[in-house]
Amino acid sequence: MERFRELVAQAIDALPEQFARRLDNVDVVVEDLPDPETQARFPGVLLGLYHGVPLTGRSTMAAHFPDIIYIYKRNIERICRTEGQVRAQVRATLLHEIGHHFGLNEEQLKDV
Repeated sequence: MERFRELVAQAIDALPEQFARRLDNVDVVVEDLPDPETQARFPGVLLGLYHGVPLTGRSTMAAHFPDIIYIYKRNIERICRTEGQVRAQVRATLLHEIGHHFGLNEEQLKDV
């Protein structure tokens, strides 16, 4: 778990500044697997999940709880064979979930 968290931290540190500075109210949490309720809502191998209010849906008049990006360690490891593949998948998953934070939907993220 410690090494995996290091890979996630490296992916966060490598984000371009224009994106990183807009993540000040976003926590990135590593969990082994999604809880059963979450897994039931998203069939298949869930690698990550964004939970929050996208920037495009926020009001300047309302306070918001921190958003959370979950990264699911065991699911990522399940589809990867090497640490290099894990590193690449962590980065891709993190960027995908950050895309949701910026208001992109699944269809739009396929084009990115």
